Amino acid sequence: MTTSRKDHKILLSESEMPTQWYNIVPDLAAPPPPALHPGTKEPAGPADFEPLFPLALILQEVSMERYIDIPDEVLDIYRMWRPSPLYRAHRLEKALDTPARIYYKYEGVSPAGSHKPNTAVAQAYYNKQEGVKKLTTETGAGQWGSALAFACALFDMECEVWQVRSSYDQKPYRKALIETFGGVVHPSPSDLTEAGRAILQANPASPGSLGIAISEAVEVAAPLPEVRYALGSVLNHVLLHQTIIGEEVLLQLAKVEETPDVLVGCVGGGSNFGGLSFPFMREKMAGTMNPRITAVEPSACPSLTKGLYTYDFGDAAGMTPLMKMHTLGHDFVPDPIHAGGLRYHGMSPLLSHIYELGMLDAVAINQNECFDAGVQFARTEGIVPAPEPTHAIAGTIREALDAKEEGEERVIVTALCGHGLLDLTAYDRYFAGEMNDSAYPEERVQEAMTRIPAV
Repeated sequence: MTTSRKDHKILLSESEMPTQWYNIVPDLAAPPPPALHPGTKEPAGPADFEPLFPLALILQEVSMERYIDIPDEVLDIYRMWRPSPLYRAHRLEKALDTPARIYYKYEGVSPAGSHKPNTAVAQAYYNKQEGVKKLTTETGAGQWGSALAFACALFDMECEVWQVRSSYDQKPYRKALIETFGGVVHPSPSDLTEAGRAILQANPASPGSLGIAISEAVEVAAPLPEVRYALGSVLNHVLLHQTIIGEEVLLQLAKVEETPDVLVGCVGGGSNFGGLSFPFMREKMAGTMNPRITAVEPSACPSLTKGLYTYDFGDAAGMTPLMKMHTLGHDFVPDPIHAGGLRYHGMSPLLSHIYELGMLDAVAINQNECFDAGVQFARTEGIVPAPEPTHAIAGTIREALDAKEEGEERVIVTALCGHGLLDLTAYDRYFAGEMNDSAYPEERVQEAMTRIPAV
């Protein structure tokens, strides 16, 4: 069956699904800086990560192989929802009266409703192979927590989740979804860990942050040999697992003979954005296409556009190795915006390095503009976006209107990384006029940056 640009959906069969993840590191002009041991400040070795991750994931974290085979058992689970559809946004294009052609990759078809199972299933698989009985993790909006709970259920493992307090309160049905898949959920900061108790003692009303929740999950996992920690974003192996997104998009665009002029994605820790963009960066480095690549982050937590590029902890309590990344300070607590998955103080070290190499642009947009875009998208394309990808949609609309003003055709590709059907309280507050403009909290960031460790 032929596919044309007039079609709404561009589909791949299960037999066409990519069978390898793409590792961008070997193709970069310079290698990314290594993680450092928090005590010695020397490059961290595999032994430093063994209390948290299975050896297979540690090896992927530092791999110099360009392609890594996806295990058959993982591929079989992927087929529950992959390949995911690529849509042509005909109705949004018409509403904007733009000559641009807009395509969006929809990851909301997964069991958890987002892109997160792409790595959750892989991480659960590798942990199960090494005899791990239980995984701990953090979650913001709850997409990652529900994805890991889903993956653990498939591999008969326990799952314990610390959910950022503001999202725990704002998004009760994410908690219910995690529990439906068999996970246990705690609001973070909690009184179950030393890290959580210290935060609560200093501020009993703390809204929490991903950095705090990471500290709690790491504290519980590190001392126990049968328990490991799983991270939903930031690290190299997580972004690696997400590259199946971009690999599928390349195949789908080829079916309609399209080459993107612009790639737009939302970015918090970096997994969705890296998953979409890395295969396109490979093609750009090879000279087969030349898209402009733009990351969109929230103005309340703009680590790429406002953060300092330096070594910092990945968690609030300073328990993790030091990673060189764009950071707002490891103990910075962002405002409780509704895009809970983007409330992380730092950016993926690999994406930060790529940004420093000049391979992508970044822009920060406030949440009211993002929800404006999300509502327009829902009313034209029929999908209610999660708060996180409304940032990508807002960036896409800016690009489409710019194409209209310039009077030029422009192929824009974006990622709709999850649906917002469990985030409707955020839309309620938007319609009630109760959503603030999430301005950049410069004074608090500057204060947090004073506590970044010297290296």
